Amino acid sequence: MDFSSFNLSSLLIFLIPPLIYLILNQINSTFFKIQNLPPAPFQWPLIGNMPNFIGKNPHIIVTKISQKLGPLISLKLGNQIVIIGSSPQSAVEILKTHDKQLSARYAPKATPIKESDLKKYSLLWSTECNSHWKSIRVLWRTELFSNKSMELFADKREKGVLDMVDFLVFKQGKVVKIGDVVFSVVFNILGNSCFSKDMIKLEDERVGCQMKENIWRFMEYSTTPILADFFPSFNGVDILGQKKKAKKCLDNLFKVWEGIVKERREEESLSGFDVKKQEDFLDLMLSNGFSDDQINYMLLEIFPAGTGTLTSTIEWAMAELLRNKEVMKKLYSELQNEINSNPIKESTIFQLPYLNACIKEVLRLHPPIAFLPHYASETCQVMNYTIPKNSLVFVNLWAIGHDPKHWEDPFSFKPERFLNSNLDFKGQDFEFLPFGAGRRMCPGLPFATKQVHLILASLVYHFEWSLPNDGDPLLLDMNEKYAVPLQREKPLLLVPTRK
Repeated sequence: MDFSSFNLSSLLIFLIPPLIYLILNQINSTFFKIQNLPPAPFQWPLIGNMPNFIGKNPHIIVTKISQKLGPLISLKLGNQIVIIGSSPQSAVEILKTHDKQLSARYAPKATPIKESDLKKYSLLWSTECNSHWKSIRVLWRTELFSNKSMELFADKREKGVLDMVDFLVFKQGKVVKIGDVVFSVVFNILGNSCFSKDMIKLEDERVGCQMKENIWRFMEYSTTPILADFFPSFNGVDILGQKKKAKKCLDNLFKVWEGIVKERREEESLSGFDVKKQEDFLDLMLSNGFSDDQINYMLLEIFPAGTGTLTSTIEWAMAELLRNKEVMKKLYSELQNEINSNPIKESTIFQLPYLNACIKEVLRLHPPIAFLPHYASETCQVMNYTIPKNSLVFVNLWAIGHDPKHWEDPFSFKPERFLNSNLDFKGQDFEFLPFGAGRRMCPGLPFATKQVHLILASLVYHFEWSLPNDGDPLLLDMNEKYAVPLQREKPLLLVPTRK
């Protein structure tokens, strides 16, 4: 046997893989330097960084990469360049300095809505901030979520929360999925704002659960990337049927309100518009001459966005309060002193400092979405790096909220950090952006903030809460599930007891 030949072969087997790695790494490095792109991890030919994201929770994966490479990084997912900012400084440049160039949106290929329809009808997913987008945003700001509208529907929002309290009194001592309850309550509150009617009976838990499942599946199917998002040559290929599933969920949602819209149109047609106005958002859209398509897509954004954000935020809040009993006691004490056996009103609780601090801390630890999605409509310079036209651009809210450079003990729930702080979530403080900033900032912020205060205050003030079978809250599973919204991996099951 020729041992020298054997040793040489063995040596080559061990040397060739790292040699290939070094060559590819050098090619990648040279490419990114020539392009002046932000730092990037090693990328494989054709597929780029796609192997980095095998598994779950991409926001945590990206955060770890950013901790190694810096606050602004670039990735290559197939043919798509992706830029991610994970610091307040990068957020300022993306959302403020270059807001105009980076305010476009990319419509995922699994979205069952034509891009032309998104441009005409959508606020949240319009691919550009065109005249249609501006007119829709004005309508949201001046009518649906204006101060006047907020005051007009305050009684209905408060009644919706009282209905929740009555339902939980009926359920006391029994296990409830708190997320499902909150979802149904918020869905009804939005139903009253849009149609002047409740949409779900709280006692019919099956219907509420199915509605929530349909909305969350729609958001999951329509926002999760498919092969065509990374390789344009695969456009039209949907191996797992994701777009078809999203379309089915979409059709189910349209059925929820199509009958209501048709009935209201017929009433106005028969009465020659002399019918008594309901003073709700549907009447506003009809009086502005909205087509059925315009109404459908407007409601499609109101209901999923409103229910998703509030449901996930309240569910996370209750989990954190259960695990931090001293915080729960302080919050209850503040509510008791302020409310003093009176009905809970939005106007009396909105400025309570400790309640505010608790909600801000929940939003810091558990933002409604992990990434703010943007798209480069033109090439620009961010932090001295080039952001090429047609790049996907994200702000990593989760990383910013967990950055030890800006937050002491960032993974601990400490509402006190906000008590002597002027930080707010209105888009001016870039280390705290749960609702975004710039022209793409969440237009439903006034509704979301009022509602989360009212619901959380009512849950804490009226009930003692425990885990099923007297479980230890410190052992509660706090794992996240990456989705829109950012969710608990396991639903929160609680047992209410009336105080």
